[in-house]
Amino acid sequence: MKINQAKRSKNGKWEFLESEPLTNPLVLVFGDRFLLEDGAIYNEIKKLYPDGELVFGSTSGEILDTRVYEETIAITAIEFESATFRVVRENVADFPNVEKMGKALSSQLDKKGLQHVFIVSDGSFVNGSSLIGGLEAADNFRASITGGLCGDGTRFEKTLASYNEAPKQGEVVAIGFYGDSLEISYANYGGWTPFGPERTITRSRDNVLYEIDGRPALDLYKTYLGDKARELPQAALLYPLTVQQSKDVEPLVRTILNIDEASNSMILAGDVPMKAKVQLMMSTMNDIAEGASNAAEFAMRNRKDKPELAILVSCVGRRLVLGERTEEEIEEVYDVVGDQAKITGFYSYGEMAPFAGKNACQLHNQTMTLTLMSE
Repeated sequence: MKINQAKRSKNGKWEFLESEPLTNPLVLVFGDRFLLEDGAIYNEIKKLYPDGELVFGSTSGEILDTRVYEETIAITAIEFESATFRVVRENVADFPNVEKMGKALSSQLDKKGLQHVFIVSDGSFVNGSSLIGGLEAADNFRASITGGLCGDGTRFEKTLASYNEAPKQGEVVAIGFYGDSLEISYANYGGWTPFGPERTITRSRDNVLYEIDGRPALDLYKTYLGDKARELPQAALLYPLTVQQSKDVEPLVRTILNIDEASNSMILAGDVPMKAKVQLMMSTMNDIAEGASNAAEFAMRNRKDKPELAILVSCVGRRLVLGERTEEEIEEVYDVVGDQAKITGFYSYGEMAPFAGKNACQLHNQTMTLTLMSE
C-alpha cells in the first residue's frame, strides 16, 4: 500500500507530505465546505491525480497526521498492491426515502469478495440510521460498514459530497473494498456520561423527536439548557442524548442537528424509536481524549499486522468540548496505532461503525470512530 498526503490552504497553496507517483489511486478529499464550493477545485485536484478515483466530503475540521485543520482541503491518495476497490454514488433527491437509496448503493457493489464498505454521506438530508438499514438490506450483503456524515463546521447550513465530480448536496458515496490481502479493523468510543432523569420517548418519527414523557421535546430540552437555548442548534452538540431502545441492546448517542420551533420538535442524526429511554449526556476534555484512546485500543485488538492507513471520523461535538485541545484525541489515537500508519479523516455530523466485536453497523454521534487498513 502506497499513500500520498497533501493539504491546500484557503490561499490556494498546496503542501505535499509525500510525492511518490501513484497508479489508479483512491483519493480521499476532505475539506471545508466553502473551499469545496469553488467551481475550479475539482479540476485542480483531478490534475494532481488524473487517473485517480476522487471522493469528496465536506467537514467540520480536517484530520491529517496528528493535526486538525480548519479552512483547508486534506488529500489522502492510496494505491493498493493487490486489493481492489469500487466506488458508487447516489443522490437522496432521486429516491422516495433514504433506505431505498442505501439499498440501491449496495446493490451496485459486487458482493463476491466484498470485505468492507466506507461511506462518505451528505450530513444535512440523510438519516444515517435509514441509510445503514438500506445498505445492509441488499441481497447477500455481508460486509462491514464504517464512515461518516459530512460536516459544515458548526453552521449546519449544507454539506457536500461527490465521486469524480464537483461536490454537491444530497450525495452519498460508498467505497467497496475487495481482496484477501486486506486486513480491516474498526471501532468507536465516546466518553460521554448520562445525567438527569431517564425519560421515555412518547412521540417520534424516524429521526424526528416530538415528545418525551408526553411533553414537547424541544420545550423540555430548552428547560435543561437554560440560557444556552438561545444558541441552538449549536448548543445541542454539548448535550447529546443517549437512546436505549431496550435493556438488551447497547445505547446509542444521538446529536441534535436542527430544531423546528413550529412543531416543537428536534431533528437528530439518526432514528429515535418510540418508547426508547433517553437521558441527557455531558463530557469533559479528559473523558473525550480517553475515549479516543479506548477506540484505538479496540480497533487494534486482535489485528495480525500493523495498520498502514487510519481513517478517523470524530464528531463535531467532541471538537467543541475539546476546543484548543482538539488535537489531543488525535494524538491519543496515534500513540496506540503507531507511527507506521498514515492518518486522515474529518469531523462529522455522525459516525458509522459496528460496536466492538460485532458486524452490524450503527449510526453514532459524539464518538471517535476508526477504520484501520493494511495489506
